[in-house]
Amino acid sequence: MTSLEEVAAHLPSQRVPIDELGEELAISEAQMRVYRRYHGLVEIRREPDGTLIDLLLAAAGKLEGLRGREEQVRYVIQARTMPIAVPHPINPVHEVCDTLGLGHATAFAVTHHACASGLLAVDLAGKLLASDGDRDALALVLTGEKTFTPAAQVVPGSSINGEGAAAVLVGTRDDRDRMLSYAARTHGRFYDCLSLTHELSVEYQRIYTDALAEVMLAAVGKAGLELGDLAMIFPHNVSRLSWTRLAKHLGLPLERFFLDNVPLTGHCFAADPFLNYRAGLDLGLLRPGDRYLLATVGLGSTFSAMLFEH
Repeated sequence: MTSLEEVAAHLPSQRVPIDELGEELAISEAQMRVYRRYHGLVEIRREPDGTLIDLLLAAAGKLEGLRGREEQVRYVIQARTMPIAVPHPINPVHEVCDTLGLGHATAFAVTHHACASGLLAVDLAGKLLASDGDRDALALVLTGEKTFTPAAQVVPGSSINGEGAAAVLVGTRDDRDRMLSYAARTHGRFYDCLSLTHELSVEYQRIYTDALAEVMLAAVGKAGLELGDLAMIFPHNVSRLSWTRLAKHLGLPLERFFLDNVPLTGHCFAADPFLNYRAGLDLGLLRPGDRYLLATVGLGSTFSAMLFEH
């Protein structure tokens, strides 16, 4: 059974108010008011002098459960939103492995679910470990990216992206946070992401709430549970307004959705659900036996939800 052995998070220390980014991102004051008022954004985090390798190492370095167990790590998976994150021939995942003493592990990246690639990577890690049959084996999933190009800095109309990273130590023991189910669906007609025609863009906005609700309900249903059984939902940090609409659509109190990081970090790519889970855990929001959901959407468009028992 796939389980979360430990999740660690890192946010750069530099706080950047979104009001300072208007000129850089070519966002008008009127548009910026929308980001503040409706999407709930206030600031993002950045580390201008740091590299992607620095970002990932900062998160992985906080994994107390990794120390002394490096030889048990079979797989290292970088879950990326951007297909190309660094210039050739730099390879962040291999450099991270070498620094952490994980050069023996099989290392690769997954990208095709965009910001939902983190959940895909956890599911894949669990399946690989299960096929190996070693209950002590581990996998390390790395998430988080640099806002290194204009396309990586903003999701037009919904979010401004920040830098942050999460490292997820995945195992197969059932005495940890057990994964009860996983649901994902890709709506391929929206594959063109930020270059959608006006008609397809309108259509995407129309189906968004229903599509996200579909995978959340599917994940809960696969586990034989109901939405009311969820203690918390840890979503991506894209638009407080969209989650408000979804909560109303599902008949759930908005307080069940962890949205504390939306104004503090902006959207940190595939790291969001794990950053929020870590924050919620640190705040004492989960008790043993609680069921919780990680939910996210990747441009392209993949809707994903993963259900756990704490």
